[in-house]
Amino acid sequence: MRNWSVAVLALTLAGTPHAAKAQADPTPFLGQWAISPEGGGASWLEVTQEDGYLDARLLWLGGSVSPVASVYVSGDVLTVTRRQHVQRRNAEGQVVREHDFTETYRMSVQGDTMRGARVQPGHNGLGESLQAFTGVREPAMPPAPDLSKVTFGDPVNLLPGPGLDGWSVMGENNGWRFEDGLLINDAAQPEHGHVRYANIRTNAEFEDFNLTLRVKVPPKGNSGIYLRGIYEVQVMDSYGMETDTHHMGGIYSRIAPSVAAERPADTWQDMDITLVDRHVTVKLNGTVILDNQPLFGCTGGALWADVTRPGPIYLQGDHTSVTYRDVVLRPVVK
Repeated sequence: MRNWSVAVLALTLAGTPHAAKAQADPTPFLGQWAISPEGGGASWLEVTQEDGYLDARLLWLGGSVSPVASVYVSGDVLTVTRRQHVQRRNAEGQVVREHDFTETYRMSVQGDTMRGARVQPGHNGLGESLQAFTGVREPAMPPAPDLSKVTFGDPVNLLPGPGLDGWSVMGENNGWRFEDGLLINDAAQPEHGHVRYANIRTNAEFEDFNLTLRVKVPPKGNSGIYLRGIYEVQVMDSYGMETDTHHMGGIYSRIAPSVAAERPADTWQDMDITLVDRHVTVKLNGTVILDNQPLFGCTGGALWADVTRPGPIYLQGDHTSVTYRDVVLRPVVK
């Protein structure tokens, strides 16, 4: 891997005179790419061209899918930049200054394989870090399935107890426990700052399925349900708010609910989620809010970038407390 890192360093250098004179052809880069950064995690890049202009959207590890600051091709190298906002704090934790810095991503492709490197300057303006990554072109989206013709198998109770049997805790500072039929995450927060708590995942992995559950979040609560470990269905207290890709039942930063169907905080809410052929349907409290929508790429916090492989049900616990119950999965019978 170290030899690979040294090799991709060449992509981060300014274009040579030869490259600057070469004919720039964006065609090999167009499309959607599942990105695997060195060190783990999942990212995603989409490059488009319309009316002769290039555009791109990028998801890097966590957060949202966002438009990039710039994208261009020189020779056989694509360069993408995005701006990050930084707050400078003093010893007491007070913000004394805010500024932006620019990250640079340079990459080349061969067929459906991408290789590149991310260069991130030090937040204090000293030095830089280099992170290599690989990518593969995402397969074409299959047509929307006819769910009336899909057969589901026997229900699998994902909360059989005792304890956290069937689940694995991801990370430190575990707040999860199973008690009286409830899967509870206690994520007490200090008055100032934020403590990160562990997420949790099923040991079993699934491909296509229907998942039903009940969930309760406190005021300003925030959690998430990851399908196959890569697509986050948002869970949060968004009662009374307009629909948004970051609100209850949406696919985080990707697909907004068609209608707001949330109940108030500290109220049990019913979710019915169907994932078939990379299309998702979400019914919240008896109302269909996502109707057989295509899922283009992973969401922030995904375990990996591959949209074709099976994966676990993974529940987000690092934000706030949350409680789940009656978590039942019915796999699709092929």
